[in-house]
Amino acid sequence: MKAITYAAYGEQLELTDVDEPKVGPDWVKVQVKATSVNPVDWKIASGGLDGALDTFFPVTPGWDVAGVVEAVGPAVTSLAPGDEVFGYVRKDAVHGGTYAEKVAAPIRTLAKKPANASFAEAAAIPLAGLTAFQALVHALDVAGDDVVLIHGASGGVGSFAVQIARSLGARVIGTASEGNHDYLRDLGAEPVEYGDGLVDRVRAIAPDGVTAVLDLNGGDLDVSPELLADGSAGRIASIIDPAVKDLGGHYVFVHPDAADLDELAELFDDGTLTVQIAETFPLAETQKAWELSQEGHTRGKIVITV
Repeated sequence: MKAITYAAYGEQLELTDVDEPKVGPDWVKVQVKATSVNPVDWKIASGGLDGALDTFFPVTPGWDVAGVVEAVGPAVTSLAPGDEVFGYVRKDAVHGGTYAEKVAAPIRTLAKKPANASFAEAAAIPLAGLTAFQALVHALDVAGDDVVLIHGASGGVGSFAVQIARSLGARVIGTASEGNHDYLRDLGAEPVEYGDGLVDRVRAIAPDGVTAVLDLNGGDLDVSPELLADGSAGRIASIIDPAVKDLGGHYVFVHPDAADLDELAELFDDGTLTVQIAETFPLAETQKAWELSQEGHTRGKIVITV
């Protein structure tokens, strides 16, 4: 089968022939229809996570997937051949990823695809959507009486976070550059410019402070405790900087979870969650997709079709 691979850290991506993946007792084989680009994909390829993740070359990158189940292991009862699925296929080591015609995935990483989503839309959801969901629901326990500040609200994870927080009934304040303020308003957030003077700008629209903070860019984490309302100490979560734990908060590293994927699928199907796709590339042009992602100027997800 065809897959995108790189043979060592820092090398260019290539479309190559690789063996089809094996299917373990509680795994499934998925015919990949689409995957999406996340910055972590090319950061791993540069060697940036070498101290945290075992890597076996040649690597097929990618963790997001949407596709059709081709085969299931003998212990699998929740999925069957022909099922349309989506998932966050992060395994214990970096090797056989989702930038391929087929991928083997543990059942804990997959769920039924949202019925109303295209494969491209479904592939754009898992990593970014799960990150936002797990931070807001599991780490911060956001509810309807919360005022949530999201640092980096217009990015890939941020756009999901705004929508999920709103679905929980929270008021959302989001930091972004001025060019993204209308976009945040459309998502349901109150935008503020990030950077110097942030505390004053947030206090101007939330005089009593916010009750929870989600940090998606690391730049304003140090001022976050000043913005918390009385009684909200420690309700800070960051996906960027583990030092948030020194503030009494939570460091969130997204993990595969089929039940959480089911929740995201339901939010998409009822119209609560929308997906913005910045651009779509065929598998053979994955290098171009990475270069676009590395520019850092896209709004929405970059999708690769297979």
